[in-house]
Parts: sequence; structure tokens; C-alpha cells
Amino acid sequence: MNIAEAFAEVAAERPAAPAIIDVRGGRDRVLTFRELDEAAARVAAQILALGVAPGDGILVLHRMSLELYAFLMGVFRAGAVAVFLDPSAGRQHIARCCDLFPIRAFFGSPKAHLLRLALAPLRRVPLALCPGFFPGAVRVSISDSGARAEIASLSESAPALVTFTSGSTGEPKAAARSHGFLLAQHRAIASAIGLRAGVVDLTTLPIFVLANLASGVTSVLPDCDLRRPGAVDAAPVLAQIERHAIQTVGASPALIARLVEKCARAGHGIPCVQHVFMGGAPVFPRDLRDARTAFPNAEVTAVYGSTEAEPMAEVDYSAISPDDFLAMERGDGLLSGSPVASVSLRILRDGWGRPIAPLTEAEFRALWAAPGEVGEIAVSGAHVLPSYLNGVGDSETKFDVGGTRWHRTGDLGRLDSRGRLWLLGRASAKIEDDRGILYPFAVECAAQQIPGVRRAAVLRLGDHRILAVELVSPATAARILEALPNARLDEVRVLCSIPLDKRHNAKIDYVTLRRLLSGGEQPREPARWWRRTIGRG
Repeated sequence: MNIAEAFAEVAAERPAAPAIIDVRGGRDRVLTFRELDEAAARVAAQILALGVAPGDGILVLHRMSLELYAFLMGVFRAGAVAVFLDPSAGRQHIARCCDLFPIRAFFGSPKAHLLRLALAPLRRVPLALCPGFFPGAVRVSISDSGARAEIASLSESAPALVTFTSGSTGEPKAAARSHGFLLAQHRAIASAIGLRAGVVDLTTLPIFVLANLASGVTSVLPDCDLRRPGAVDAAPVLAQIERHAIQTVGASPALIARLVEKCARAGHGIPCVQHVFMGGAPVFPRDLRDARTAFPNAEVTAVYGSTEAEPMAEVDYSAISPDDFLAMERGDGLLSGSPVASVSLRILRDGWGRPIAPLTEAEFRALWAAPGEVGEIAVSGAHVLPSYLNGVGDSETKFDVGGTRWHRTGDLGRLDSRGRLWLLGRASAKIEDDRGILYPFAVECAAQQIPGVRRAAVLRLGDHRILAVELVSPATAARILEALPNARLDEVRVLCSIPLDKRHNAKIDYVTLRRLLSGGEQPREPARWWRRTIGRG
């Protein structure tokens, strides 16, 4: 099995249809499915001729573009393994990642090669590849005529794609996706979000481009810098949506927020979009409402997933009742909807931090939380990552029931009487003290619906419960304690910016926030501080 076979089948069925559209130098560029398949065959022939063998790792550091996906398809076709890491995580992180999965070649833009020369772990990579010219690198062309390689015959378990966790709270873990896993993930995504051949999709989440290519969907890559979704220039992206009559949009809440803000300033929405999918980070009620305003004819869907299991659950804005919104406002958690059909999802009694030994079915059922009870979210399915590379991290997040492998997400949640999932936040962020248990999303989801609150994060410092907030206006700060009586907060601290994850600019970076609030790290910009201490009880 080789995932490239799925792409080749679509190319045979829809040869002249646009596969990928991007922008360079202010002009649209288009690759049809046939052109993409031919480019991949040429790339595969070139890298094989350079001595890359099936199973060899190729570190890929290139922005989302025609060149990236033509090269990636060529890597799959050749049977090599595409490896992605976050260079902003630092030199030690890069060195550890390169040790976890040996790298045979480096592929990137000329700018990426400057980084390669600056970092010793990358300079040691034997083979340097570039889509253009760079001194000392071999040019790999997606357009030159030349030999074409056939699709390598591989086992279902052969690795195809490796990514790494950030390692911000420990050693990075390598998520190695096999060809069989990628095909299962494609099927899960296609079923969950209804991918249909001929649809034109603005795609900002890389893994969804692969699902599009295997489904005959045209992927329009956004004309922006996706390294900071929360700071993109929305104007060129909105122009693409209108120019290509985009039907569906998939993006993180941070990027959608930028589009929403631009639409609000312009005084009009985008009527051509029929469906908006938000994921990669928590999607709060305000995110859904704002997106519905900017895209007035679109269904808006929040997708819950992770690196190890994408997707797990989804909910449409139209399916959320007034009572559901009220429940989120009063601190019942964040509604994430029904589990997708391709996943088995269970809520276990919270034991995060303690490994789970192999279980019988009876022992497994004994761990299930009672209906409505909060516990750990665990999932199983063909598109759920069965193991990390070399088993590093498996003892923390994996366990077996009979012959079935389960994944512990590290998230807390509950299932309501309709079988819908409500998220309560990370298990590691749960607050437990002499006042009881406080779940992060119970507070943060409620706080973010208070007028004037842009973002909120709750944590415990010593014996204090602290809520950090970003406000639209400082005048709203005095209302927060009154609006959240059940949280029994000790302090509210107002910051100019709450630290977020680097990838999606939407998940709270609790580690950095803790250092910031405890005085161990200075904010990048001056912070406005407002504090009110209340008595316990």
C-alpha cells in the first residue's frame, strides 16, 4: 500500500481539474491533478537517482505551496519518509528530533537553507535539496521533463510522514504516520466533513490538503504567512475567497478571527462560502457566532481533533441550542458535539499521569466514568495513532484492551444524555484544592462570553486561583469576579496578551503563562495589571 496510489487514482479520474492553486508574485498559479501527479513522478525519480532509498527520512522545511505538495507527493511515491519539525522551537529541539529519526536529505526554500547552514544538526544532513538555486544544494524541479518513477510498493505499516510534538514540557515525541494510517485518516476526514470532488476549498491546515487531494477537492492555499495565523493580513485571503468563489474554508479560530475582523471593518460578509470548518484549537461560542456573521450563507462547524487523532468530534453551529449556549455560559464546559463515526470514544475516570496496564474488556468497563461524569477522553480507531516512534511516550498515552490500542488524549470531558462531548480542558491544567475541582474550560469558556473579554486562562499559583484575561476594554475587568461566582477566584490579572501556542496562535501556553504570572518571564510587550483579591468562600 502506498498513499500515492490514492492520489494517482484521482489524477486519472479528474486530470484537468485544478488540484492546488497558490499565489506567487501577486499572480495565481495552478497545478491540475494530472500535472501534480506527473510532477510527483519526476520528483520521485530525481531523489531516487540521488541515492534516497525507501524508508529514508527527508526533512521538509518549505511554506505551503505548489512546490511543497509536488515534492511531498514525490516523497510518498518514492517510498521515502517526509519529516516535519518546528524550527522556532530552538536548536536543542531540532537536534533531539534529528536524533529520533535520522535524516538522509533536507528539502527547503533558499531561505530555509540559510537556516540549515546556521544550525549544526542540519548542516550534518548528507544531501541538500532545493526547488530553486542555492549554493551547495541540488535543484529538484517539479516542471522539467525527465524520468518518472513508478509508485513504490510498500507495506501498510511503512512510515510516510513524521512530525514532532513541541517538547515544551519534556522530550519531543515523534508521531510517525504510516501509509495505511494516512489512508484511514483521509477516509475519516472525508466522511466527517463531507469532502466531495469538484469543491473549491481554502485550506490552511496541511493535513487537510492531503485529504483534499485524495478526494478530488481543489485546494486554494492562502496568500498569507501561516506561521502566525493570529497576525495574518486578511485582505489578500478574502480576495482569494471572492476571486475563486471558494465554497469551503478550513482554518484555526485565530485565522478565522482575522477574516472576521476584516469583514467587520469592510461592513460586509462573504456570501459565496457554504461551509466553514474550524479546528486545531478550542472553538468557543463567540468564534462560531462571529464566523457565522462574516460568512452569512455558511454552516459553521467546530472540529475537535489532535495530532494523534484527527478528527474525534464535531458540532455545527446550527445544532447548538439556546440551552447549550446557556450551559457554556454558566461553566458546564465547551460543547464539541458528537464523536465522528470512525472513532470509538470513552470517558475514563481521571487517572492522568498514571500508566494503564493492558486490560480485559471487563476491566476496561470498570474504568468508564458514569454518564455525565467528567473524566479522561480516550479514543480508538483506524485513524488514531497507535504508537509514537520507538514507543517514546506510549506508556503515558497508550493502553491495550484485548487486541485494541487506545489513546489517552490528555483532555478532560464528559458525555451528555445525547452522547455529545463536552470539553473541560487539559488534565494537566485541572485545579484541585481545598475548594474542590476547577476545570479550565468551565471557567475559560464562561469568561470568554463576558462582554469585553477577548481571551481567558485559569491556573493555580500556590494556593491562589488566578484568571488571566485579555480585555477589549479595561472597564470590563470589575465585572469578571461577579460573573464567575462558582469559580471562587482569588485574583483576576489583565494582560495585553496571553501566551499562545506558536502553531495555531489559539491554544493557551500554560507553561509560559505560569512563568509570566510568577515573575519568571517578562512579557514581550508591557502588561496592564489589574488585581482584586477576594476572600475564599
